[in-house]
Amino acid sequence: MSETLAEYVSSQEELVREAGLALPHQFSQCTYALGPLRQAVYLCLTCPEARGLCSACSIACHTNHDQVELFPKRNFRCDCPTAAVAHHCNLHTEKEPVNASNQYGQNFQNQFCRCGRSYDAKTERETMIQCLSCEDWFHESCCMLRARPELCQPTSEPEVPPLIDGNEVDDAASDASSSGLPPPLISAADYDSFVCRACVLKISTLRRLVGTPGAITVVRVDAASPWTRLGDDPVTEDAPVAISEADPSIGAKRPPSPVSGEPAAKRARTESLPSTSGPAKVCLALPADPLVQEAYTAGVLDWDSALCTGDVFLTENFRQRWCRCDSCLSSLEAHPYLLEEEDIYEPPEDPDSGLSLEELGMRALERLPRDRAIDGILAFNKMRDKLRAYLRPFAEEGKVVGEADVQSFFEELKETASA
Repeated sequence: MSETLAEYVSSQEELVREAGLALPHQFSQCTYALGPLRQAVYLCLTCPEARGLCSACSIACHTNHDQVELFPKRNFRCDCPTAAVAHHCNLHTEKEPVNASNQYGQNFQNQFCRCGRSYDAKTERETMIQCLSCEDWFHESCCMLRARPELCQPTSEPEVPPLIDGNEVDDAASDASSSGLPPPLISAADYDSFVCRACVLKISTLRRLVGTPGAITVVRVDAASPWTRLGDDPVTEDAPVAISEADPSIGAKRPPSPVSGEPAAKRARTESLPSTSGPAKVCLALPADPLVQEAYTAGVLDWDSALCTGDVFLTENFRQRWCRCDSCLSSLEAHPYLLEEEDIYEPPEDPDSGLSLEELGMRALERLPRDRAIDGILAFNKMRDKLRAYLRPFAEEGKVVGEADVQSFFEELKETASA
């Protein structure tokens, strides 16, 4: 199969455009100097050390290595330029001490979810949801939202879904997230954030509210019955379900968060909590659900006989609905991300993103010293003239230029240059 020069040039321009959309940021600076951040972290499977890389180092330093994207991790500092990683960092030349404050959970062993399975983008069919608290990833089937894939009718060529962040998920992508599988019991459009059972047990205020309106969980009557949703009672938008008497915002409609390109149902919310005159003395939290609380008494959950998973799916504006009595607020303050949404670091925008190859070439020339730029232009013109002479016989004889012909030309050019 052959293609014309115009078709080839067009295909290359399309590749450049797609690359600009996929990687719109600059990746020329390691984030180590910025200190601990909530940032996208990558695990290098090629390097023997179970450490994390920032986005820039994953591209600039470990380009040809096998990697797994772990997505956002809070209070994380890049390990690439430290003594913990033997591989040389191309962006931060000075070797730094090991990051003592970084937390390395099972994700850094390429293990995820409560099942501890490894993640392989080529074979994974299920959507995975990130816990807001521990930031581990969980399969929908392990949260009892669907039957396990092996129990479903497989597709002939399953489409590989990406890991999906339960906090900032694209609704359209989530609806068809697990290829060939039935829709989950709770879809991404139904909730804002997910907290796994193990983390719920550590947060007393959250534990008491699981299964109440706005804090959805899944339950069943007995081990032979199907899983159903609990906590779907209507919650008036922007009206607190349980809030302290000291909150002056009672009865006031909060302004909607600005839309910044994300889908409206899952746009980023950066509104801070309303100020209060102090914590209330009386707890106004909703009554706890007995079935859910009984499920938490089991030290180790038997998934075959459990009547409640204990995982919770918090709906929109959950941060504005907390009770702020002395007891509830102290439990929440130990986990600041429950009170205020966290920012995620993003590298600066790349001004060259989306430019054509010609434009990129001209920018590169502009950045060179004048004498080197002139030498580069002369060398390019010399190569162009040789290429024209090489291709002229093909044009005169009406022959198609194949890949082998192009390779032969550049091999001859290398031999001439090295002679």
